[in-house]
Amino acid sequence: MEDRTPQEIVEELDKYIIGQEAAKKAMAIALRNRYRRRLLPPEAREDVAPKNIMMIGATGIGKTEIARRVASMSKAPFVKVEATRFTEVGYVGKDVESIMQDLVEAAVGLLSEQKMQEVQPQAEKLAEERIIEYLLVQAPGERRKISARKGQMLSAVASAKSGATAQEGLREEQGSSSQGEASGPEQLVDRRRRNQLARLLRSQRLDDTVIEIEVSSDDDRYESVWEFSTGMSQEEVNEGLKEFIETYSSSRKKSRKVSVQEARRILAREEANKLIDYDGVVDQAVQQAEQGGIVFIDEIDKIAGSGVEIGSDISGEGVQRDLLPIIEGSTVMTRYGPVKSDHVLFIAAGSFSRSKPSDLIPELQGRFPLRVGLQSLTPADMRRILVEPKNALPRQYAALLSTEGVDLQFTDDAITEIGEAACQMNRQLEDIGARRLQTVVEYVLEEVSFQAPGMKGQTVVVDADYVRQRVAKVVANEDLSRYIL
Repeated sequence: MEDRTPQEIVEELDKYIIGQEAAKKAMAIALRNRYRRRLLPPEAREDVAPKNIMMIGATGIGKTEIARRVASMSKAPFVKVEATRFTEVGYVGKDVESIMQDLVEAAVGLLSEQKMQEVQPQAEKLAEERIIEYLLVQAPGERRKISARKGQMLSAVASAKSGATAQEGLREEQGSSSQGEASGPEQLVDRRRRNQLARLLRSQRLDDTVIEIEVSSDDDRYESVWEFSTGMSQEEVNEGLKEFIETYSSSRKKSRKVSVQEARRILAREEANKLIDYDGVVDQAVQQAEQGGIVFIDEIDKIAGSGVEIGSDISGEGVQRDLLPIIEGSTVMTRYGPVKSDHVLFIAAGSFSRSKPSDLIPELQGRFPLRVGLQSLTPADMRRILVEPKNALPRQYAALLSTEGVDLQFTDDAITEIGEAACQMNRQLEDIGARRLQTVVEYVLEEVSFQAPGMKGQTVVVDADYVRQRVAKVVANEDLSRYIL
């Protein structure tokens, strides 16, 4: 993100999200402020807290997608949680402290994958060497071929020498064998055979050959799982974590018969695991979660108000009060050790159709100083959503049907008609935003998708008349729409 200005961040978000300029601008500023904070002196850096954001708007207008894309762009640990899934401390349910556990888990997974990619070239070379060893030992007739070639070379060496020269050559040969086999005929044959196998491997001509390999047993690796409890002391946590890591790293071997192609993937993964320092990965992941983590709390409006009852003896206000320390900044004990939430960016979202942000407890309202209102989608917005994003629905369906040999094409008036139909259904029924487009497009293409296996080589053109024929009855009949769409 160091190379991207707020304007460039917004431009990147524009590729996937239509409209909602205020929300995208707020997100871009939040990301840039993180970069600015890292440039501050250490003593000043700790005093700069992230400005949490609350997005207000109907469902399906891009709140979750904005947060997800921002996290993906910044390569930051990201978790999405629903406020209604949490319960007050002491009741059965998911505790709010699990947010930080999930965030660190996401950071560990993200960083592990990055490290895997860094060591992948080296791991593939080591895996190739192991496969060659297996092939030399297990391939039919390999030992006989190697022994025969060794004998031929030794005979050629012996016949080329005579008298004292032959005796001297024999002594030299024996001397080289006693010092090492690097220059002997036997090693030369082995090296040539290895080079030949390496060339065959790289040309993928041995991919279907079945070999027996030894790999770490996943069952043995995970048979001892460390369970974390919030009541554990620091010494117990450290001891448990150490025992868990030792158990994880020490695994027994088991044999498997697989193809060379599959062996290459398995062994490369195993060699990559050996090259990665997982203790260092955990330490770095905890730091990334603390300094760059993003938590998206959805449906926060569902716990607004003291009268909200989530379950038996569990109030929405109680959940708010439990969330407050995490959002304010506190230290949470996880299976990876203590994790601070002081500099985690929290993004809350809700439609607030039956409540308003002021219904939240004042302390929680104060922890979300930035509020962004997202606008409802118009027919023009719906059309842009079907045309402009890289992952637009028409492109997705055209790609899917192309696998059946069907050329699917949408005309401009069809795109317009789909957008208008989606907006009309949102007005008649519950407003679910752009998600209504998925329902409409799926309904329009239902028959084509069903018949596609028998339509290989055909071109299907979807125009406005085709769309109207498929959705006219449903749009006109509000009661029927409630059941079908």
